[in-house]
Amino acid sequence: MTPDDAPKAPGPVDQSGPRRFLIVTDAWAPQVNGVVRTLEVLGEELKAMGREVRYATPQGRFTLPLPSYPEIRLALFARKSLEEMIAEFRPDAIHIATEGPLGISARAICLRENIAFTTSFHTRFPEYVRARLPFIPEAAVYRFLRWFHDPAYRMMVATPSLKHEMEAHGFTNLGIWSRGVDVEKFRPIAGARLPYRGPIWLYVGRVAVEKNLDAFLSLNLPGTKVVIGDGPARANLEQRYPDTKFLGSRTGEDLVRHYAGSDVFVFPSRTDTFGLVLLEALACGVPVAAFPVQGPCDVIGDAPIGALSEDLAEACARALEIPREACRAFALTRAWRACTEQFLANLPPV
Repeated sequence: MTPDDAPKAPGPVDQSGPRRFLIVTDAWAPQVNGVVRTLEVLGEELKAMGREVRYATPQGRFTLPLPSYPEIRLALFARKSLEEMIAEFRPDAIHIATEGPLGISARAICLRENIAFTTSFHTRFPEYVRARLPFIPEAAVYRFLRWFHDPAYRMMVATPSLKHEMEAHGFTNLGIWSRGVDVEKFRPIAGARLPYRGPIWLYVGRVAVEKNLDAFLSLNLPGTKVVIGDGPARANLEQRYPDTKFLGSRTGEDLVRHYAGSDVFVFPSRTDTFGLVLLEALACGVPVAAFPVQGPCDVIGDAPIGALSEDLAEACARALEIPREACRAFALTRAWRACTEQFLANLPPV
């Protein structure tokens, strides 16, 4: 991310523009991932700026588990309740965050009622589909994505490189909405140390096929590999990698202590559009090892806070030598408020 594209330091709170926000998302608690966290923080920041925010989520609706991923539940038959919610709340801005059933229903309502709306692209949907349903052509997935996002006033993506990539696939209404980190919550903790043989190599995130965890867990590294998170691939990976510590989901101060008590954060994914966990690790003073692909390249770039290489073991070795103070200093420049102001700049005029 170039200096011109990075979020600017926040100025005085702007009280103009939309006042009531409806955020529609198929991804929500109890899921623990970057999409959910980003939308939670967006709402918190908007409320702190004097806005009213409501969410339309699967909670309280009839849902069915997503095939091959039962932790994600899809809300079905939600259009009528969404219509009632929009009519009652009368939002000034509607943001549709996901391409699932709720997002599709909200899109249909907005088009029928001639309501301007925005969308965002959080997950590499074509790669996600290919990992689970390889018989579906990638071109067909992109056709669906263009159908979904093209009517939006703005389709928001996290980084300039993703913006350029989506432009190459025929998307034209793109804007940047970057990601930040809560540097008061995610921080170094003096004396924090996980009770395992070091060095400690940490992964935090979904335990699923698209996260490419084999590339990390199969490495011959000294010390201990630790995986925090749950997902459909966990049982299989636990059986195949018995020396790895699979700790399940962790939240709050417990999660921060696990970050701060590790030596290197290893990010083997090749499909993430950003990787919010990268910033969380850096804020805790933990350097990153990753492949030189879009998410890590956009977050880390040439900054001396991580090691990027197609040889992930070599990246891990280099990351182990990086000063933790440099990682923390970098994270301090990535505030959520500035990202929220980016989000507001992408909205249609009221």
